[in-house]
Formats: sequence, C-alpha cells, structure tokens
Amino acid sequence: MTEVTFKQFRSAAAGAIADPRLQSAIDGATLKFRTERHHALTELPDVDAMRDQLKAIRAATLSRLADHLETFERQATATGAKVHWARDAAEANQIAIDIARQHGVELIVKTKSMATEETHLNHALIDAGITPVETDLGEWIIQLAGEPPSHIVGPALHKTRQQVAELFSKEVGRELDPDDIPGLTAEARRLLREKFLAAGLGITGANLAVAETGSIVLVTNEGNGRLVTSAPPVQIALVGIEKIAPTWDDAAVWLQLLARSSTGQPLSIYTTAITGPAKADDPDGPREVHIILMDNGRSNQIGTGYEEVLECIRCGACLNACPVYQEVGGHSYGNPYSGPIGAVLVPLLFGLKEYEALPHASSLCTACLDACPVRINLPRMLLDLRRDEVQGRMLSPVERFIEQAAAYVLGHYRLYRLLTGTARIFQRPLVRGRFLRVPRRVNPAGERDLPSLAKRSFHDLWDEIR
Repeated sequence: MTEVTFKQFRSAAAGAIADPRLQSAIDGATLKFRTERHHALTELPDVDAMRDQLKAIRAATLSRLADHLETFERQATATGAKVHWARDAAEANQIAIDIARQHGVELIVKTKSMATEETHLNHALIDAGITPVETDLGEWIIQLAGEPPSHIVGPALHKTRQQVAELFSKEVGRELDPDDIPGLTAEARRLLREKFLAAGLGITGANLAVAETGSIVLVTNEGNGRLVTSAPPVQIALVGIEKIAPTWDDAAVWLQLLARSSTGQPLSIYTTAITGPAKADDPDGPREVHIILMDNGRSNQIGTGYEEVLECIRCGACLNACPVYQEVGGHSYGNPYSGPIGAVLVPLLFGLKEYEALPHASSLCTACLDACPVRINLPRMLLDLRRDEVQGRMLSPVERFIEQAAAYVLGHYRLYRLLTGTARIFQRPLVRGRFLRVPRRVNPAGERDLPSLAKRSFHDLWDEIR
C-alpha cells in the first residue's frame, strides 16, 4: 500500500484525464453497467422494498457479528472445513503460505478476489517461492500487465482490446488480432486450463458466507471459479469477516440485488455454494477446504459512526455512478478499493493520514447513495472523514486557515454580502465572459478557469421576485 496525498491524487487524476484511451474505456464500461443495472432493477416488483430489506439484514447482522461468525465457524467445521482467524493482512497471507508449504505446492490458481488484492497475497506468495496465477480473464490481464485492478467488478475495465491483444501476444509468443475477440479468449482458455490441471492449490474469495450451513458462495460469470474449487486437491477461501449472511433466506435477498446492481444480470452465470470438502464418493472437488476469516481493521468500525460501510456487498454500483471515478479511473485511488466506497473504506482500514486525499475525491452529489443497493450513506461518511481530518489537524496550516476563514464568513450573512459585493468590483479587470483570467501560477483551480461572480447575487434576484 502506498500513501495517497493530495498532490499524488491530483497528479494521478490529471494523467488519467489526459489519457483519451482510458477515458473512452471507462466511459463505455460504466455507461453499460449503469444502463443494464437500470433495466435489471425495473424487473423486480418492488425493488425499493427489497433494498430496504437488505439494508435491515446487513445492519442486524453487523449488530451481532461475533455471534454469526461463531455460528459460521461451528457449522463450517462440522462439514469438515478448517476455519482460520486472521487479525490482519500479514497474518492472512502467512496462513495461506503455510498451508501451501504443508502440501509442497509450487503453483496456485486463483479466482477474482478483492480480499486477496487487499492483502497483496500474490506478492507474498511470489516472495515465498510460490507461483500464483489469476484465472479470471480480467484479473489475468492485469496480472500480465503488472497492474492492480481499476474496478471492483471489472478489474481490466481500463484496458482496450488493442492493449489486451498486445499482452496476450507477448505471452503466447506470436501476434494476435485485437479484433478477434473469440480468438483472444480461446488463447486465454488454452493457457489457463493447463494451470488448472497442474496446480496443487486453489484460492478464492467469497461474495458471502452463510452462517446457517457454514457455506461460502462465489458469484462469477466465468467457469474458472468452479475449476479453481474442484480441480486442485486443496482450496483456500479468504473472506472478510463482514461478509456473513446469517441464513440462506438472507443470502437470497443479497444475491437478488448483487448481480443486478453490479452487471445488470438477474443472476450471474455461476452462483456456486461450497459446503466443506468433497465427500468420499464425490467424483471431484478439494479434499481439504480452508476458510480464512480476516479482520484487517474491520472490527474497529463496529459500534462507530462508520459501521455502515461494512454493509457493502462489493457490487461496484457506486463506482459506475460516480462522476469523479468516471474521470480519474481506479488507479488514482492508490488502492484496489476505488470509487466512493474506496474513498471511505480505505482511510478507515489503512489510515486517514496515509490516504488523506480520498475523502475529498467526491463532489458529494449523492449519486453513490442513490445507486447503492444497501443504501449506504457514503456522502455522510465522506464529510465525517473530512471533519476527522480537521479535528486531527491533518490539514496544512494554510489549508486550515482557509477552511476556518471560509466557515466564519459563511456563518455571518452580512459579512458574506459585504465581501462578495466588494469582490464583484475588484474582479472586473479579470472578467472575460463568464470566467476570470487568472495567471496559472496563482490559480487555485490549476488548469481550469475560475467562474466569475454574477453581476447580481441570487439573494438580490430573489428579493426582487418576492
């Protein structure tokens, strides 16, 4: 993990905005996700009631999270699975490495997992002399590119087909046609199937874990998830402790909204429930199943004003709706969790001081709140994090003085009217149309032109209308 200061975020954002290929890729993908989501949700008879129901389920679950986790451990152990507890990312990674070493594993196949991205598990495995191979097509693309994911659902969303063809051509050793999408997919399938058969261990995340039966549920659109969980003799699932659904009835509500909010599908192509290892008479499946329940800062949010962020089901709808994400892309956030959910979750899990810029990576337009299937109030928490920065004296003295001065002026109506009236007079030499022509070196907006003050204020116009 790297720090994301205001300067670093602005620099990364400027680079993303100036990249036409990136802008085109993000615009096309997020527009498709938003459109399909709208159509899928309208098919439900009362989607608002279902969203309210899921909200209530997630809030009630978190209020008794320890009980549900203990139930899950008890039920999963009864099925033959082995449950491990990890306090942080380093401990989670070490548990996975130790299991791999116990079985003499040198090659691991993985499904898409935000939890393993969070812990940087691939880097830890490589350092331990173990080779991990991502088998989700998008994850494999960014693994070949040496990049982190840029979107919770579409990790390679930022890549064009030309860039993908270039990566695949390098991997197979011959030129591939970027316009032959089926051909590119066939090459990926051919190469990855060799890995499935050779791997000694499969690693997954989990979209949710059902306490009632000790099951983990994987939601995917590719067959790789089932190959990872059935071909290798050993399976590991790394799961955040907040991903618990107490019962299958609760899980059903979760699943009905997950795919619709994420990709606009009524249900993802593969929804796989895994309950313990394979039985003696099963034709395939892992002989060992290990489930790592990871905290990594999550329990610190229980009982606080930020507990609500743990209700997230990782659908990515807030990213697709966010005007900031659509311009700056995922990599500007400096973490696998990007967009509005990342702007809240990352500072909470990994430090507000280290990620000081992220709470400000929002226009507070509330589009994320409108899109969220769980109605998580991300705008409120973004404001609360900004407040925490001020109270923690994380802002520079200059920024703090400007914020305090602005607050004072906005809190005194007559002073505000006096200062804006005076500014209208002194801005006249700088006004060009609707903007101020301010020298770039002293322009706080950087490359953008500052809007000029209107000749008459809204209050003056309103008084006249009344």
